[in-house]
Amino acid sequence: MKTGFVNEMQVLKRRSSRMALKARLTLSGDDCTKCAFTLPAKATKLNRHGGAIQLNRELLVGSTIVLQNARHTQLSARVVTLVSAQRQGGYTYGVEFLEADAVKKNFWGINFPPPAVPK
Repeated sequence: MKTGFVNEMQVLKRRSSRMALKARLTLSGDDCTKCAFTLPAKATKLNRHGGAIQLNRELLVGSTIVLQNARHTQLSARVVTLVSAQRQGGYTYGVEFLEADAVKKNFWGINFPPPAVPK
């Protein structure tokens, strides 16, 4: 029951709709053991303000990471939630961009639909 409530709250808080697209990127930061790393990752469920990041490294929720796209644009992001963990060591995290002009930078390089107007 609690999981459904969390997911419903996240949908209500979402600032832009997700797009079921994938993007390859490079991710840098410190893992859950405070060990610095830089490695390839895959982003899915993209939106203007972040997305879901898949990688083979365990991160701390609340930590800051740096994402770099194929055009070598870099943005800082916060790890917001652990979406899923695989037995084989794969993790998916929800992240949000930290920089105020992240939307203007169009990090993902795609045109998102305009934000929904609240009723």
